Amino acid sequence: MKPSSSIYSDLFAERSTLQRMLDFEAALARAEAVTGVIPKTTPGPIALCCKAELYDPQEIAEAAAHAGNTAIPLVKFLTAEVKEIDANAARYVHWGATSQDVIDTGLMLQLREAFDLIDGDLAALCATLAKLADAHRATPMAARTWMQQAIPITLGLKFAGWLDALNRQQGRMSAARPRILALQFGGAAGSLAALGDKGLQVSAALAAELKLPLPDIPWHTERDRVAEAATLFGLLAGTLGKIARDLSLMTQSEVAEIAEPAAPGRGGSSSLPHKRNPVSCAAVLAAAIQVPGLVSTMLSAMVQEHERALGGWQAEWETLPQIVRLTGSALHHMMTLMEGLEINAGRMLANLEATRGLVYAESASMLLAGRLGKETAHELLQKASNQATKENRHLRDVLLEDATVRAHFPNSAIVKLFDPLLYLGMANEFITRTIKTVKE
Repeated sequence: MKPSSSIYSDLFAERSTLQRMLDFEAALARAEAVTGVIPKTTPGPIALCCKAELYDPQEIAEAAAHAGNTAIPLVKFLTAEVKEIDANAARYVHWGATSQDVIDTGLMLQLREAFDLIDGDLAALCATLAKLADAHRATPMAARTWMQQAIPITLGLKFAGWLDALNRQQGRMSAARPRILALQFGGAAGSLAALGDKGLQVSAALAAELKLPLPDIPWHTERDRVAEAATLFGLLAGTLGKIARDLSLMTQSEVAEIAEPAAPGRGGSSSLPHKRNPVSCAAVLAAAIQVPGLVSTMLSAMVQEHERALGGWQAEWETLPQIVRLTGSALHHMMTLMEGLEINAGRMLANLEATRGLVYAESASMLLAGRLGKETAHELLQKASNQATKENRHLRDVLLEDATVRAHFPNSAIVKLFDPLLYLGMANEFITRTIKTVKE
């Protein structure tokens, strides 16, 4: 079985693209035969020739450079192939259709496969994150704001945050599929005039053949469908990039809270034998950096002229497949990473102590605020934190010596403030809610 990253690339390989276009041509012949537009003996010979292996992608690509798109030479070669079997059937190849019908519907078939793959991979990644979030409910670590330690949280809460974002991506994909995936069949200018009064019948039969929704009207130059697909993949790439950024920061030597899965030859350096580089994070981040610019191209390409575009439609041909490839590859890398993620809970706890108690300053401030008022407590903790830093001492010891603090609280209450598991707020509840939502 091929890894997911390879499958995403295969979806838009030259031969795959040709096959989806040929699937359209075979289905069109069947739809037109069943509606009485062409002879019932015609679809068989046409379908026999709708096999991508019969054609040379390079020859078609070279011809397309002169013709303007791949559909024109493909239909020409298909017609010639059918003619070898049945000259009469060859007369009805591509009957009443236009090049954009072939290319766009072929793209819809490819996007449907891509959505199916993304759904499966996202579900697998979410399942892994749900297990990790549940398993690490009580694994304390430092939250970081502005790249500085803030307060204690748990690793489970961090996993749940990522899980929640990915779950929304699943929801967006599911909701958008009926809007995005649609048959494209309008003929020369979107009216199906070449089919006379049979246009709607053929459209319905063709949609049924390809198992694609039938839109109310052809959409040759209304490109919101493909633009929405691009933005969906862009959002997913961005979410994966955020996770990869966090993970890569946690792998730094000075932090060392997590490590990517170990394997022979994985993450090594050509000159530094001790290195264990976060290669999956690098791959995900590379995709997350590239995809937004490609999405921008898709959005720019929406501005198209009249009933057939000059440049805008053509700009989509390489852009959308690249978006899908990059995002699918990033998702695959993240799945692999999470399934074998190595977690160093001891280092997380040690890092919490690296500030000598300063990470608990908010906890202490909130306790004191109940007796002293918020502003006074904040000023007291700010002063104590500065003193602890200057004297290289633990904040707990500075507070235990403070006369104002001692006047209001026993030593045991102050010591308890520095237990990371006693200042977690609703972290456990948030984890439970997120996991429940994902499962539902």
